[in-house]
Amino acid sequence: MKIIIRDSAAEASAAVADMLLQQIGEKPDSVLGLPTGGTPLAVYARLRSAYDSGRGSYKSITTFNLDEYLGLSADDPASYAYYMRENLFVHVDIDPDRTHIPNGSAPDADAEAKRYEALITACGGIDLMLLGLGRNAHIGFNEPGSAHNSRTRRVALNASTIAANAAYFAPNAEQPAHAITMGIGTILECRRIVVLATGSEKAAAVAASVKGPSADIVPGSALIRHPNTTFVLDKAAARDLERARTSELQV
Repeated sequence: MKIIIRDSAAEASAAVADMLLQQIGEKPDSVLGLPTGGTPLAVYARLRSAYDSGRGSYKSITTFNLDEYLGLSADDPASYAYYMRENLFVHVDIDPDRTHIPNGSAPDADAEAKRYEALITACGGIDLMLLGLGRNAHIGFNEPGSAHNSRTRRVALNASTIAANAAYFAPNAEQPAHAITMGIGTILECRRIVVLATGSEKAAAVAASVKGPSADIVPGSALIRHPNTTFVLDKAAARDLERARTSELQV
């Protein structure tokens, strides 16, 4: 495991954007795994800015998003499909047919999860997976208690996750209580994983994920087992880490 610490959230986000740009520069037909939420917004902003400046082409890449709410159409402003279009896809030269997000409107969520899992396999797996980390150390919508060998599936969301995401919904809107998410086992099959976590509210989740032990109650701790994982943190998110407990630390 590699841990990179930057002074600020902006600098950490810039480092992650550079990693993504390097990936698609070295392998233009990369398969990327992408997250949503507040944490990656600055990364996507930097990717848009870089593209406007002539850096980075997305013509040949394929993307798979981590998750999607059940019960929301792709046109719902609270859906992750809408989020990805507005924050990245419509601003770059990506082929919409190569962007994949679970169908939150699927009549059979279990069948949709199996279809999505099979599609990832058919595309040869994911080269680089970008993850955020929830305050309870969830990755994707794999909440505490998720098996570390779990596959893409329908899941129930914890109350804390629903509360944390309330800001992305209109006042008094009914939030979905279920989603489709890549499983932890699916994530661990990605060839490279980059985790971005910023802010003091993520410090406990970061420490539990990095220090271990690897346990189902801490979904992020599954990443200890992955041979090519990089955590990119700001100082606030890294406050509970000790140099002696990390295999590699760059400040």
